[in-house]
Parts: sequence; C-alpha cells; structure tokens
Amino acid sequence: MEKVSIRKIVVLIFVVLVSLRNNAQISSQALGGSTINPITTAVPFLLISPDSKQGGMGDAGVATDPDANSTHWNQSKLAFADKKFGVALTATPWLRNLVPDIYLYYLTGYSKINKKQAVSASLRYFTLGNIQLTDAQGNSTGDFKPNEFAIDVGFAQKLAKNFSTGVAFRFVNSSISRVYFNGQQGNAASTVAVDLTMYYKSDVFKLGEKKAYATSGLAFTNLGTKIKYSTEKNFIPMNMRLGGGLKVNMDDYNTFGVYMDFNKLLVPTPPIYEYTKDSLGNSTTQIAIDPTTGAKKIAKGKNPSVPVAQGIIQSFGDAPGGFKEEMKEINISGGIEYEYNKTFAVRAGYFHEPKTKGARQFFTVGIGLKYSIGSLDISYLIPRTLNNPLQNTFRFSLGFYFDADTKKKEEPVTP
Repeated sequence: MEKVSIRKIVVLIFVVLVSLRNNAQISSQALGGSTINPITTAVPFLLISPDSKQGGMGDAGVATDPDANSTHWNQSKLAFADKKFGVALTATPWLRNLVPDIYLYYLTGYSKINKKQAVSASLRYFTLGNIQLTDAQGNSTGDFKPNEFAIDVGFAQKLAKNFSTGVAFRFVNSSISRVYFNGQQGNAASTVAVDLTMYYKSDVFKLGEKKAYATSGLAFTNLGTKIKYSTEKNFIPMNMRLGGGLKVNMDDYNTFGVYMDFNKLLVPTPPIYEYTKDSLGNSTTQIAIDPTTGAKKIAKGKNPSVPVAQGIIQSFGDAPGGFKEEMKEINISGGIEYEYNKTFAVRAGYFHEPKTKGARQFFTVGIGLKYSIGSLDISYLIPRTLNNPLQNTFRFSLGFYFDADTKKKEEPVTP
C-alpha cells in the first residue's frame, strides 16, 4: 500500500507541475539544435480527447460528422445533427502504466430545438484515484481523492444552409492544489471559459464517379480567465483548432472519410531568461533580476505574465526561437474512417507534437458499431516510443440517439 501511495503522489505532483506555468527557470536543454521549451498550462485535462470516435482518428474532430461528443470538438456541428436527441458516456483509464485508478469520464448530450438550432450539456470528470497521505515520520494523516471537472452548456445555430456557429460556456474546478500544498486542506481552484466555433458542410458533389461532401471547422476553445492555485494566476489551455474533412460514398454500402486538424495553444510561450554570473564570469542557475522593476530579465522572448487578451494575441509571435519555433507550436492530427452500411466502422489516425514542445506522438486505431438507437465505439492509443506513460490507453464510448429527422428539405443531402 505504501509503495502504491508514493507512486500516486509522484504522478500527482507531475500533473501539478505540468499544469502550472513555469515562471521560474526554463530548461535550456537542446534537442537536435533546438531548445526544449514546451508551453504549460493549468487544468490540461481539458485538452484530453474525451471520446472514442475522434480518439480513434488521431484526435481529429473539428470537422468530423456531428455526434453527441461534438461539444468538446466543435459545438456548431450539432446544428447539422440528423437525430433529435443524443447522449453518450465515455470512460478512459489514463496513465494506466503508472497508476491503475486514474480515469477521465465524459457524459454529454444534445437536443435539436428545430432544424437549425441545438442545445447541449456535458460533464467531464478527471479523477486521480485515492492517495494515502503521510507525515514526515510516515504516519498516516488520512486519504485524499483529488479530482478536476468541467461542466458545459452550449448552443448551435445554422446561419445558412451549409454554415453554422456555436458557443459553449464552461465552469472548471480543480482540487489538486490540496496535495500541492503538502496535503493541507485548501480551497479548490476554479474558473470559467467559453468556446466559439464555426462549421461548414458542403452539398454533395461528384468526385470522379463517386458522390462526396467536404467539411471544415474552426474552434476557439477554453477562452477564459486565469486560474489561481496559490499566489500566482495561471493560464488555462486556451486553444485554436482548425481542420477539414472529405467523405466519399464509394457505393451504396461503403463510405470513406479523411480528416485533418491543426491545433495551437493561445497561451504565451515561456521566454529564455538571463542568469547572474559568478566572480569568474560564469553563468549561475539564478535568474537575473532587473533592479529597477524587480522583474526577471528576459534574454529572448516576451514576458508571459500578461492579461488573458494580450496573452492570446502575444501567443502568435512570442517564441524565443522566432517564426521557426512558432511553427513547432502547431500540433497536427489526422485520421481516416471506413464505414460499412452505417453500422460498422474502422478508424485509424496519427497525432504529432514536435519533440521540443512536448513530444506527444502516437498512432490510434478504433472501431465503431451502430444498431438501432445505440452505438459503441472503442479506440486504442499506440505511442511511437516504448515505455511511454500513454501506453495501453483505451477509450470506451456508449451512445444513444433518438428520433431521426426525416424532413431534410433544408438539409444538405449526404451520402
């Protein structure tokens, strides 16, 4: 029990350290001539793919067909949903190679108001299991169950036959700060955020001898106030997701889709600081302080301690390595889906994050089954490197859809 407890505390501390903006010393390790300089934020669980369908396609989801999980990817897709009601539940064991009881749960649903409007709600719950706390002498001081959660409500509206917009409001709560402060009871940190999204779905067109339609999406997610764990406020993972897709009807029974997303965090990049020198002129590990302002001296980059609106704008041009580093802050995800008779689907994908910005690089595979009103989706993540914490990541999604809308005079025809 003691061994498991220690391991879980180490994992939790890792999550906290990754969550918090590092306003202290930034690592200057080099990797192939480039500085390792990842962007870190609070509550990173908001970026974890919460469902199996998109999770099986390399986490590409801003331009896929609408389903009950669309609130996470692109709220505006729900205006094109062909069912009146939908609800889904996903369970994801997370970092299971390190700790067996860390889970992400996602419960979500939507309802079509009419042919052009839809509303949705969702709950995302991230639990780090049970941790046994001890004092300096190893005596038990009780158990603690840290968790984070987000509650969403959203609205989608068609503005034209082929175009829709959406908005989702989010409340975020995190209790991991209680362990961060040596297990002392403290207040949970919380904040609010909003998603602003757009979605386009073309009419059916000819692609050679086949029928096809194209989709595209743009989503600004988690735009919100900073969250405060201690005395400092930290950015949440504000993100821009842009992508497109193409779905081809091969014949009466077989369809094939391909999708690609580009993601960029709208959060300032950590700068490279200046360091003090010793009596021999050698650099120390102490960051130099400007005696006039009391601020840390920056050698390259920009000050990351700025208001939210300024931080969003600054994120497009503040990387210490210039334009080349800015381009490395774009994550690329792509996926394909083969579907037979709208009842059985096979999916695959790839997610790429540059090594200097976090090095999340993995393949995904998945399957989906539909029957009557129910659906079951399963996906599996395959990291490119061995002994990766993300190994053995399965996602299981169960969905239910009701009351198909058969009046589609105003809807674009789909294969």
